[in-house]
Amino acid sequence: MSWNFWKNNRFIAGGVPLLAAALAASLFAGNGAVSSSQLWGLVTGRGGPDAIRVIFYQIRLPRTAACFLCGSGLSAAGLLLQEALSNPLASPGIMGINSGAGFFVLLAGLLFPPIYLLRNAAAFAGALFSAVLVYLIADRAGMSRAVIVLSGVAVSSLMTAGTNTIMTLRPESVSDKVGFSMGSLAGIDVRQIPVPALLIGVGILAAFLLAPGIELFVLGDETAQGLGLSVKRHRKLTVACAALLSAACVCLCGLLGFVGLIVPNTLRLSEGMSIRKKLLGCVLWGGSLVLFCDTLMRTLFYPYELPAGLLLSLVGTPFFIFVLMRRGIRGRRHD
Repeated sequence: MSWNFWKNNRFIAGGVPLLAAALAASLFAGNGAVSSSQLWGLVTGRGGPDAIRVIFYQIRLPRTAACFLCGSGLSAAGLLLQEALSNPLASPGIMGINSGAGFFVLLAGLLFPPIYLLRNAAAFAGALFSAVLVYLIADRAGMSRAVIVLSGVAVSSLMTAGTNTIMTLRPESVSDKVGFSMGSLAGIDVRQIPVPALLIGVGILAAFLLAPGIELFVLGDETAQGLGLSVKRHRKLTVACAALLSAACVCLCGLLGFVGLIVPNTLRLSEGMSIRKKLLGCVLWGGSLVLFCDTLMRTLFYPYELPAGLLLSLVGTPFFIFVLMRRGIRGRRHD
């Protein structure tokens, strides 16, 4: 194969072993409670105490699956938002979509019985509501890239205020306030996995089906319309797909931020990648990123355990500044 092939697909080729390493680390990294050798012995058939079996099958496996699902879903959601809005700064966290989903989840828990399917439906409604609200504000203020981001920040602040109000007045509405607010994979139960996994799978499949039309966004609305694409409809479906992915992830990991910003912008470094290849890259690199962050936060400070979202915030904030400055430098060059 040619050098150009490997250059344009290096993120896909490198993402497979990276994900394998991240999965292995998440499943087998030891701490003071259980060693790596004990876990490996259980998997290879040498057996072990019942406590080790419970830790591996009821704690480690669900947590690893949740990390992979959230990383994949949030990365894909970020990519869809960036392509739909033609803005590399767009992501579920910055645009207020995660915050809207989280607020509606807590609101549903207060107003209705704790039905898990209702929790997912409320998260999707909140994510979609925030996306629509951002679009309406930006449309009235002038649909520029800066205005869209600022509208997202405003909506995110509003939804976060609502979430904090509920958690302050009704602290029993969420078992781990810090974990929910920052994004944590601790305490994931195997019964929590199936519905979000189904929604994330459906969302990524829908994104693959929408990909040919998304490719035309870069040509401009008029050109894309001339090629037979219903641009407004396709853009709305793309944003709705991003909202579905974000909502499912919030139900699993809370308000985990910056994944949808870091991964899609990293994939942009490889020129010539199609949207479908970028989606595959989001699955590989996004899943790996959250798996590694969660493993580090779980093992580095044992017996204490910090939310994975804390490390992502420490990495994501300077990354956001870097992308912002990079856009500014490019803008001055074009001027």
